[in-house]
Amino acid sequence: MLLGQVVGTVVSTKKTESLIGLKLLLVQNLDITGKLAKGYHVAADSVQAGLGDVVIYSTGSAARQTDITTERPVDAVVMGIVDTWDVNGKTAFNKSEPLEVADV
Repeated sequence: MLLGQVVGTVVSTKKTESLIGLKLLLVQNLDITGKLAKGYHVAADSVQAGLGDVVIYSTGSAARQTDITTERPVDAVVMGIVDTWDVNGKTAFNKSEPLEVADV
């Protein structure tokens, strides 16, 4: 599992039939301190995440293990919205103090 922030959405009007109905999100990686890191993934959304949400997501074969992604050709899935996380006993992220969405 990875930590990321939803920084956008992906719209594709022409796609393989098995992707129809999936909401696709652009997720930027976060480091352990909650800072934006290099790397993005297009991820299927299984939890109704939105712009700015900090999320838990998986890639690879694990991405096809949720109810909405089974047997679908996805390589990343958002499977949780993060409320808080701690590192060495100190809060690294708290949803009540949201991160800024990256400027493009």
